[in-house]
Amino acid sequence: MAYFDAASTEPLHPQAREALLTAIDSGWADPARLYGQARRAHLLLEQARTEVAEVLGARPDEVSFTSSGTQAVHLGVLGTLHGRRRAGRHLVTSAVEHSSVLHAADVHERDGGTVETIGVSLTGRVDPSAFAAAVSGPGVALACLQSANHEVGTLQPVAEAAQACREHGVPLLVDAAQTAGRLPVPPGWSVLTASAHKWGGPAGVGVLAVRKGTRFRSFLPEDERERRRVPGFENVPATVAAAAALRAVAAEAAAEQARLSALVDTIRRAVPELVPDVEVIGEPVERAPHIVTFSCLYVDGEVLLGELDKAGFAVSSGSSCTASTLRPSHVLEAMGVLTHGNVRVSLPRGASAAEVDRFLAVLPGVVRRIRQDAGVA
Repeated sequence: MAYFDAASTEPLHPQAREALLTAIDSGWADPARLYGQARRAHLLLEQARTEVAEVLGARPDEVSFTSSGTQAVHLGVLGTLHGRRRAGRHLVTSAVEHSSVLHAADVHERDGGTVETIGVSLTGRVDPSAFAAAVSGPGVALACLQSANHEVGTLQPVAEAAQACREHGVPLLVDAAQTAGRLPVPPGWSVLTASAHKWGGPAGVGVLAVRKGTRFRSFLPEDERERRRVPGFENVPATVAAAAALRAVAAEAAAEQARLSALVDTIRRAVPELVPDVEVIGEPVERAPHIVTFSCLYVDGEVLLGELDKAGFAVSSGSSCTASTLRPSHVLEAMGVLTHGNVRVSLPRGASAAEVDRFLAVLPGVVRRIRQDAGVA
């Protein structure tokens, strides 16, 4: 099986596995206590915090660990809005943010706040001037913009958005789930979120970084742990493993991401040549190095993913179109692109050219058979 779904979960990095097994033995105690085992766990936790902060360009005391990237986003969005209620109750976000951002925005609206959604181009990119105009309005408490889209890989103009936010005194939350450890963190963020299992760490560890000077107040009952931002007992072994994986992938990022980007270029070029009626989606150049998405006309997406699974390829889809919902992905819908037979290929660390070549050899026949079964010549 060729695993091509790294945008969902990157396989556990060997250094993360080694660190996890070691920390299970040495970091099991409560890091908030004062006895020897607890102090050892506390040191491991703080060392992990320092390592993650260094890679992300933050200070250690700005970094908190959460139970997931989704929780980090929820806390980041709602905590910053709660801390800036006196500044206003208006939230600005793009139409292609991760669903965790959009769900937090829904909660904000139900609580009496307002939300402005900025549309995107056909390639999924936000217009910096439209974003700047939105954050210049009265009462804007927070703006959100992802570093790269999780479905199509398009990089967003975070630096330009951050400049506009800075000029108008608006904090910017950047969801860096798809780029942390792979690409340099864009400058200018006020709140940053990420998820360890996207970079080869264990699932169940998220990162919430809040810059000094950013007004933040958790909307949850206070807890003395994690700078009073995140309640609950810290998972020290998993956090140590997450830091080890981030440190490892960041060290090899330049060479590995260039190699994966070349493989993605091959897929982007070859699929339209091999398969009729296909649309490759997203920015061709300004994109995450490991993601390529395309849609096949006259093809049921779930059937296509199932047939590719049988052929030995684990891929995902940007479209959630099913018989029960009959609704496409909000990202593809916002872009105005083809949603039929959508396939997202996201290459993990170590993906080979031979695997990509085999995928390109198998794909045309799979699509052709599905179309024939559907009565499409």
